[in-house]
Amino acid sequence: MTELKNDRFLRALAREPVDMTPVWMMRQAGRYLPEYRETRSKAGDFLSLCKNKELACEVTIQPLERYDLDAAILFSDILTIPDAMGQGLYFEEGEGPRFRKIVRTEKEVEALPIANTEKDLSYVTDAVSTIRKELNGRVPLIGFSGSPWTLATYMVEGGSSKDFRHVKAMMYKQPEVMHQLLEKLALSVIDYLNAQIKAGAQAVQIFDTWGGNLSDVAYKTFSLAYMQKIVKGLIREYDGRKVPVILFTKGGGLWLPEMADVGADALGLDWTMDIGRARALVGDKVALQGNMDPSVLYSSPKQIRAEVERILKSYGPGEGHVFNLGHGIHQFVDPESAGVFVEAVHEFSAQYHL
Repeated sequence: MTELKNDRFLRALAREPVDMTPVWMMRQAGRYLPEYRETRSKAGDFLSLCKNKELACEVTIQPLERYDLDAAILFSDILTIPDAMGQGLYFEEGEGPRFRKIVRTEKEVEALPIANTEKDLSYVTDAVSTIRKELNGRVPLIGFSGSPWTLATYMVEGGSSKDFRHVKAMMYKQPEVMHQLLEKLALSVIDYLNAQIKAGAQAVQIFDTWGGNLSDVAYKTFSLAYMQKIVKGLIREYDGRKVPVILFTKGGGLWLPEMADVGADALGLDWTMDIGRARALVGDKVALQGNMDPSVLYSSPKQIRAEVERILKSYGPGEGHVFNLGHGIHQFVDPESAGVFVEAVHEFSAQYHL
């Protein structure tokens, strides 16, 4: 077991003392970096980049060469699971992810297999092992998956959606079919994340991108319940160390107390929730991750630093805070602005950990 040179991120998730607030960025390996665009061009397309373990490792580590980040996150995509279930994932230029097969009927749901990570997603676990070896204890490696509800949304809609017409229609008209689909996805995610942990991921995050579009009762029934099932099914200690789990529902501020009760170690926040208020709601049950609006990175260095300072002050003294953006970094952000952000977190946060 390679000893971690920087375990600030894992200690913060465990609400243990740290010298300063750890920071990483969702989508930190991405199109805003010219070196990423160059590597992606070398790969040919996005999926080919995901499926090449050496290139996936290269882009995962690129942001660590630029910034003093406290964690690396596996370079992959949340839609690898539907692809492994036979949906035929592809990407349309300017339109995002699409599927060659769409799931909208009971018969189509029944025909879906549960994803077999070892058989169909070994390129992901191979990438995890490669990245972990290359990191050599530099910082922890985060694995991830989409939530069942978010994966189901893409599978039923056939790609991105503005009104979620088909997936919500299935949920309300055929709730038993939706539950069957979500159950298969939850079992697939458990297998997938446990395989990532065995391959070397030292923490995992569940991305619930579309849960915030649900009503209160629908969120608890069709999204949170299945994330709770996943949390209960995950390996929580491996290689002599606890493996923390982060839940992130975009637009999920309404449900933080309920989310804090499902057994995860931390909750991710988007920028619509004040982090001090969130801390008051969850108490010492979980750590919190977030939550600067990524669009702040379009502003001046002075404004970026001021916003970092404001969020740190809102959270206040003490442990259990991982600084992050409230969602993924935008592709048109100046890389220099991301550097200002990371440096400001470390500079201003030390005073809160005396």
